[in-house]
Amino acid sequence: MSILETKDVAYRYADAERDEYCLKNINFSFEKGKCYAIKGASGSGKTTLLSLISGLESKYEGQVLYNGKDIKTLNLDKYRNSDIGIVFQSYNLLPHLTAAENIMLSMDINGKKVQDKKLKAVELIEQVGLKKSLADRRVLKLSGGEQQRIAIARSLSYDPDIILADEPTGNLDTQTENDIMKIFRELADAGKCVIVVTHSENVVRHVDDVFFLNNTNLSNALT
Repeated sequence: MSILETKDVAYRYADAERDEYCLKNINFSFEKGKCYAIKGASGSGKTTLLSLISGLESKYEGQVLYNGKDIKTLNLDKYRNSDIGIVFQSYNLLPHLTAAENIMLSMDINGKKVQDKKLKAVELIEQVGLKKSLADRRVLKLSGGEQQRIAIARSLSYDPDIILADEPTGNLDTQTENDIMKIFRELADAGKCVIVVTHSENVVRHVDDVFFLNNTNLSNALT
């Protein structure tokens, strides 16, 4: 059963002409337990699509359904803070905080009730393949690959059903990219729905389905 679905989704910028859409006729469904890649040329609307399905942008045509419910009828703050985890290419970590503090702050923002937040943060740091000794290190002292792992751990801090990743390996070398995708692969195998926007052909090797976005539709790139 689909956990996330788009139905006739279309989007145009506020200053665009009436028939000038950057996305149109987007129909697709995503399932738990699978890892997806969305590819497309620059400007094809990949990041915009992630903004729509994550509820960051609500002025669009059609429907985005989460567990069969139109997300426009949901509390979008709760949806973003409980059901969707977002990982960015630029990590979006707070540089003055430690690795653990970044994760603990996410728990605070999302109202996650944890008896020992520091312990949970350390557990998540270890889950993404890092040593617990990095927990008290400021994130600016971490490598790019380590920062991205912390960003993934942060997104897992409230146990969302769906992980959205926007070019998460764009700044990383091939080996580190493989390591990051292995984490996403394991998350999908554990029952998460993972959706990765990427330009990388290497990323494609780690996913179940690849879709190509060309503004007017989202098509299966493996058919």
